Amino acid sequence: MGVEVLSVSVDSMYVHKMWNDHELSHMVEGGIPFAMLSDGGGKLGAAYGVYDEDAGVENRGRFIIDPDGAIQGYEVLTPPVGRNVGETLRQIQAFQLVRESKGGEATPSGWKPGKMTLKPGPDLVGKVWEVWQPHLARD
Repeated sequence: MGVEVLSVSVDSMYVHKMWNDHELSHMVEGGIPFAMLSDGGGKLGAAYGVYDEDAGVENRGRFIIDPDGAIQGYEVLTPPVGRNVGETLRQIQAFQLVRESKGGEATPSGWKPGKMTLKPGPDLVGKVWEVWQPHLARD
């Protein structure tokens, strides 16, 4: 997909290795295929607003950053709630399509590759349902 994935936590590289060797490698054959970075002290987490200084931990955050370095999407969850990798991939594809179209296409809720997009502009304002309703009958 032409993206770089990084995992960051306040845990040390030794904890990451143990986590990968004893947990992740059992869930994903060969372990996770991306780097796990250590953010000892939480400076990076603080910059992204996910570091809980009182507890010394970072909440689970997912940030989609475009090639220009701008955050296009993010999700922050407390540790008991897992993330949806499929939704992350769908959002990356949607952001890539919008970027490639230079804003000429927009992806509605739940959009997947190959499905209908919307053409943003004054003619669409207040008429999304009219454009979208025929699409619902086809899918």
